[in-house]
Order: sequence, then C-alpha cells, then structure tokens
Amino acid sequence: MTKEMHLYIDDSGSRDPDHVDPEKRRDGMNCFAFGGILINEEDVDGLYEAHRTFCEKWRITYPLHSWAIRGGREDFGWLKKPENAHAFLTALDAFIMGLPVLGIAAVIDRPGYVLRYKEMHQDQLWFMCKTAYCILVERAAKHAHSQGRQLRVFFEECGKKEDRTLIGYHKALKKEGSPFNPTNSAAYDSLTSDDFKAIVLGDAKRRTKKVPMLQIADLMLYPMAKGGYDPAYRPYVSMMEAGKLIDAALVPEDRAKLGIKYSCFPQAK
Repeated sequence: MTKEMHLYIDDSGSRDPDHVDPEKRRDGMNCFAFGGILINEEDVDGLYEAHRTFCEKWRITYPLHSWAIRGGREDFGWLKKPENAHAFLTALDAFIMGLPVLGIAAVIDRPGYVLRYKEMHQDQLWFMCKTAYCILVERAAKHAHSQGRQLRVFFEECGKKEDRTLIGYHKALKKEGSPFNPTNSAAYDSLTSDDFKAIVLGDAKRRTKKVPMLQIADLMLYPMAKGGYDPAYRPYVSMMEAGKLIDAALVPEDRAKLGIKYSCFPQAK
C-alpha cells in the first residue's frame, strides 16, 4: 500500500478581505494565510514523543501557541521575564529544528488582494480563504506525490460554519479540480479532479489544538507569513537554513509553482 503524508493546517489573520485591525500591527503584516506542516505518517508517533518530552521538561500542560509565546501572553505570561524568554525560545527553536517536518503555506497580502480583485469580483472577495486553501492543498498534494505518497489533510477546528466551509472546499477539489482560471494558472500545472482523488485521501479532518502537530503548524506558520514581508526575519531564515521549509527542498526555479505561495504582495518574493 502507498504510504501516507499528512498535512496539518492552521490559519493566520482574519478571513475577511476588508478586515481592518483596530490599530496598526507592530509587525507590519496584513495578510491571511493557511499553512502548517507536512509529515510522513511513520514520523507522527516520534513527534508526539518529542512534544511530550519538551513540554514535560518545561512543565507546560497547555498548548504551545505562537501568539501567546511571542507576546508573553496568557499561559505564557512567564515569558515576560527576559531570562525566561531567552532560555525557552532557544530550547523551542532547537525542538522545532529537530522535528521531521516541512513547513508549507499560502499567504495572501490583504491590501494587494483587494486592490487586484475588488473591481473584477466585487461579490466574491470572500473567496480569499478558498484561494489560500486550494493553493495549499494542491502544492502539498504535488509534494506528497513526488515522494510516492498519498496525502491526508487535518485542520484546526475554528467554528462549525468555518469548518463546514473548509470541508466544502476540500470536497470541491476532488469533485471539480482546481477552481482557478485555466488560462491564468497554466504555468502552475494545476491538478485535475482525478489527480486530487488519486492523491488526496478522504475528507479534510478537524482536530483540536491539543494535537501536537497542529501546535507545530501554528508555531511555523507565523514565520512563514512574516517571511513574505521580511525575508530577513530570523525565525524564517533559521527554518530555511535548517531545511524545515518546503522551499529549502526545492531548486530556486521551482519555488514559485511548488513552494510557499506569497500572493498579491507588492513585490513578489
């Protein structure tokens, strides 16, 4: 039987194209992203064990949450102390770099998306999240297939309506294939519905933040998204250098069509 590769998906940012933050973000980001990690099925148990060992060492009984860790918020308020933050973040970095995973994402710059599509598709701007999901799953499927594997998809539950919508996107890929204009997307070698049915197993499955793979997806997604705005962002650079992002596994000329997708950015990476 063909072995499986698993994709664990988290999201970042509001799915509303017209969303306006109450105050300008200090990190300069204004995007929506779907992304996370790819892991071979036989490596899942090892990740569970590595996660358990790491959390026990740091006496953590709650999920590793990127937003809380970055700001020393909520359960991670103890990171407000610089000495705690330095020791923990150094250990967290080493933990992630030692995992058998590849980060992959589809990141859409919100202002660029609205500027490009609002006049053309005034009633369909909400498809921003569909765009990100379809690009992500297609690229993950291509990578799995290139490794002689089939793909199984898991995502972090968000809400009943949002989860149903995501499962609907997934079903549509297998029923109808890539939703993008075939002329405009010809250079990307879009998969057909038969391709998706052959490579992608079953429906997308919802899981909670308790699942370690989704915690790692969360931790890796922010640096991938930030990398679209600041390619010199240290965590992004570190993951590239350690070979933990799919772009690091591709020759440079293949990254535009197979790697992390940065869409509608003022300057394409």
